[in-house]
Amino acid sequence: MLWRITSFLFCQLAGGLLGWFVAGDRGAQVGIVGGAFGWFLVDMLRGLRVMRWLRRGGQDEPPSAAGLWGEVADRTRRAFRGREQLAGESDARLQEFLAAIQASPNGVVLLDPAGRIEWSNQTAAWHLGIDPQRDLQQLIGNLLRDPAFAAYNAQGDYTHDVVIPGRDSAPGRPLRLSVQLHPYGQGRKMLLSRDVTALEQAETMRRDFVANVSHEIRTPLTVLAGFIETLQNLPLGEGDRKRYLDLMAQQADRMQTLVSDLLTLSRLEGSPLPGAGEWTPVATLMAQCEQEALSLAAVLGKAHELRSEPPEGRELAGAPSELLSAMSNLVSNAVRYTPAGGHIAVRWRDLPDGRGEFSVRDTGPGIAPEHIPRLTERFYRVDRSRSRETGGTGLGLAIVKHVGQRHGAELRIESAPGAGSTFAIVFPASRLRTVTRPDAGARARPATTAP
Repeated sequence: MLWRITSFLFCQLAGGLLGWFVAGDRGAQVGIVGGAFGWFLVDMLRGLRVMRWLRRGGQDEPPSAAGLWGEVADRTRRAFRGREQLAGESDARLQEFLAAIQASPNGVVLLDPAGRIEWSNQTAAWHLGIDPQRDLQQLIGNLLRDPAFAAYNAQGDYTHDVVIPGRDSAPGRPLRLSVQLHPYGQGRKMLLSRDVTALEQAETMRRDFVANVSHEIRTPLTVLAGFIETLQNLPLGEGDRKRYLDLMAQQADRMQTLVSDLLTLSRLEGSPLPGAGEWTPVATLMAQCEQEALSLAAVLGKAHELRSEPPEGRELAGAPSELLSAMSNLVSNAVRYTPAGGHIAVRWRDLPDGRGEFSVRDTGPGIAPEHIPRLTERFYRVDRSRSRETGGTGLGLAIVKHVGQRHGAELRIESAPGAGSTFAIVFPASRLRTVTRPDAGARARPATTAP
């Protein structure tokens, strides 16, 4: 400010001296006025230059000017730089926030007060079948047409979620989404979507498990209770008593087998993974499976041609009891479901990549394709009536699957109606080795099961 006053007075003095020198006292007065006018003209030109710079947004360098206008330009330039820095920092934080939402396993969609999409992450796009770019400013109600969501969105009560089918949901592979709206800001809403397919499947499996266990135990208990009541209230001959007691023992064995399988599953799910330090000859395991198959066939009164082909010198690492349980379940299933006179082939083969495959092939009725993905579910049966006749618990393949997973193995199922079935466990190369001493029992041999 002092500089402006000084420069103004200097211009008046210089104009007055010049006017006095030219025209005396009257010229001095005109010179003073002219000096002031010239100062105002120069000052206004400086101000106009600063204004033009400001109108351009202050992006380029400010005009060079001394005095007040120079200070205004300099302070404005600093303010612009500070604002740009703050805007850059804010934008960086916003991008980090959006990147975090993009990485979220849950879908996020931001809606304006009218329900139009302002932003969505890729998870929401996959869940709901929307395009994050193309569908901007589209009404969410036009894109998400599920009746349950439409009713939920219309009623305005967002304290709970609504479960709807996902975009790629299909009868054979359901996809269930939990969707909830959260109001925020001035009328805006945030839509969150979450894949709850696994949770719903787990809950369904839990309910089915309880229902199936109750049903499987209640049936033999009802039979036992009926026979006990008969024995208590009716005078029976020795032949009838023996027949009833045999039937009671059969039902008791059925319950004992069911409880044993349940305990086996519980132990598999709760125990540590088996190590790789204990080795068992494959031929020994297959010989035990063969003996159990012969015993089961005798109990069921069936005669099959059972052919076993154990390998020479091959050993498996893992828990022997679990490995025997898995292999035996596959062989037992073949005996149960193959009609009398059928053929069962139990074999081992080394795969080219170093893995080993234990397989059981039968000439049974076969399985339709729609049932194969669910065969390892607990208590799942293709034909419940035939399963009860054969005495199966519906847990055998579930045990095989768990044992395989614990040993890094893979269960393969190939079957077709009328063409028999092949069940195979493929063990990783890390759990196989070859011993130099040949196994005396490792020779392919046919065996006939007879009642």
